[in-house]
Amino acid sequence: MTNAVIVDAVRLASGKGKPGGALAGTHPVELLAQVLRSIVDRNDLDPALVDDVIGGCVQQVGEQALNIARTALLSAGFPETVPATTIDRQCGSSQQAAHFAAQGVIAGAYDIVIACGVESMSRIPMGTSPIGQDTAGPGIAARYPEGLIHQGISAELIAAKWKLDRETLDAYSAESHRRAAAAAAAGFFDAEIVPIDVHNAAGDTVSHTVDETVRASTTADGLGALKSAFRSDEFSQRFPEAQWHITPGNSSPFTDGASAVLIMSEEMASKLGLTPRARFHSFSVAGDDPMFMLTAPIPATHKVLAKSGLSIDDIDAYEVNEAFAPVPLTWAHEFGADPAKLNPRGGAIALGHALGSSGTRLLTTLVNHLEATGGRYGLQTMCEGAGMANATIIERL
Repeated sequence: MTNAVIVDAVRLASGKGKPGGALAGTHPVELLAQVLRSIVDRNDLDPALVDDVIGGCVQQVGEQALNIARTALLSAGFPETVPATTIDRQCGSSQQAAHFAAQGVIAGAYDIVIACGVESMSRIPMGTSPIGQDTAGPGIAARYPEGLIHQGISAELIAAKWKLDRETLDAYSAESHRRAAAAAAAGFFDAEIVPIDVHNAAGDTVSHTVDETVRASTTADGLGALKSAFRSDEFSQRFPEAQWHITPGNSSPFTDGASAVLIMSEEMASKLGLTPRARFHSFSVAGDDPMFMLTAPIPATHKVLAKSGLSIDDIDAYEVNEAFAPVPLTWAHEFGADPAKLNPRGGAIALGHALGSSGTRLLTTLVNHLEATGGRYGLQTMCEGAGMANATIIERL
């Protein structure tokens, strides 16, 4: 079987996904173009050799509409002969892009492909894409007569079901910031972050290279002072079990970002004189109850472990996206996972969750962590809207 290998993986430093954020003044096409340009330049790769670019983006509307992956590669200076497509599996969009890219290599359809993702939540706010219209239709209304709920309420239901108290959620979230700040101070992100020129508040051009969403001073006590983000009388009556523990502090922040992973066959890497850093070992995708919505990483992980023949103890690091603190905590409880291996460089609560970019961002950080620690296997999983999840196992080479 042809091995699909990761030759390189890069990302932008996060920007706060609101007006005034470091990346808010930059068009999302240019965010994605910068990581595409950087990944071929770093590897002295002729972009004409790229068979396809597969990008993830969730809010495919406005500046992010009309196949942003193709627009971005043209902006990056790639030859017009290079095609691209943009996909949406909600928060797992770019992780799915990496799956499709690697599976295409394994199948023999591609020799070289770039998986990537982008989201500018400052310029295209979450919830923009429905343009005020009903996206469900009568069949969904009949199947779920009380109505589906948004992810914040799902996080509350998960916290209630798994009996996660406010102190546990806030302590986990503070630790995410501590780990991310420590990793940054140690230079652990230097190899994965590529700079991008932006304009600061004074109008000067500066190079953005530091994650803007990480708050090194965060404490559990400080987070404990924050109020519930999603409580309402309507939802309190509908879900009396909810304790309303979810706050902005134990949720991932709105974020701008972009990331990219260079994937090719092992034979092509050898031909080009490039050194593979990891190979794709196993893949899975799963669906789960759309009311709980964020629990699908659990069945996705069961599936990918079964496919791989590995146990959770064989895995050296787990990247479980921190959309909300209950997600990695319930996942870890299910698998008896070692907390030290869970998001060891911090997760999305600290590093941000730029929706369409998060999948390849987690993969980028995972590859670099395995290299720095000598770990062999890494597992990545991502909760996704409507109750889905991808799971990926990679093996460091």
